[in-house]
Amino acid sequence: MAKLTHEDILAYLEEATILELNDLVSAIEEKFGVTAAAPVAAAPVAEAAEAAGPSEVTVTLTDVGGTKVAVIKAVREITGLGLVDAKGLVDKAPSVIKENIKPEEAEEIKKKLMDAGASVEIK
Repeated sequence: MAKLTHEDILAYLEEATILELNDLVSAIEEKFGVTAAAPVAAAPVAEAAEAAGPSEVTVTLTDVGGTKVAVIKAVREITGLGLVDAKGLVDKAPSVIKENIKPEEAEEIKKKLMDAGASVEIK
């Protein structure tokens, strides 16, 4: 039997009918013990992402604690707000400090606020 070239195979595939191609796929599956079905990996990937935790979180100041001035300074540093706006945010506790940020950044913010004496929640 003469060896077929890639061009010969492609020419056959261009001219074959759908039924002939279906028969060819079935024959290949049977001969080599493979399947032409695409693997379904979307569900495990989604489950793994959920298990890993959220990709974006919100940092909420829940309680100011005893050192209000230190908390205001930390909020100013974190948010870039002016003194009056940062004081207003601290006075309204519980209040959102930052939204839709990476969990790593949220942990850094939480540490700064807790070091200043505040109570913080990450959701």
